[in-house]
Amino acid sequence: MTDEIKSLEQEQEEYLKSDNLRTADLLDNIRFGNDPEDLFLQILEIIGETFDPVPLPGRYYTFMYSAKTPRVEYDAHPLIACTGVYEWGFTGMNYHWNDFRQYTWAECGSMFYIVYPNELTDLRSIPYQYIKLNS
Repeated sequence: MTDEIKSLEQEQEEYLKSDNLRTADLLDNIRFGNDPEDLFLQILEIIGETFDPVPLPGRYYTFMYSAKTPRVEYDAHPLIACTGVYEWGFTGMNYHWNDFRQYTWAECGSMFYIVYPNELTDLRSIPYQYIKLNS
């Protein structure tokens, strides 16, 4: 096993064991009456400093997305578990849709903000999904 693979495996173990809980105060201070864009910005104020340039399988992320396919409904603020990375993009379980989705690189409008495993429940309770119809 190469040192690079060992390093990635070690990094993933640390990610999964992380006790990082940046969202604890978020639920106390978030204004749920706000629109999804405001809620997303409030979330990014808390978690926006940790991101990956490319999502890694086995990790949770939130990011900005804008579908290009005409007349398709999409979530502009996905909360996903990345399941695979490919040349064309990546796949993930979108918790706002409770379904697996495909995301192409050209349609991703931001970095991939890391969500730690123990933050997932908090973020799932915040209605920041932004379901849009591409025209």
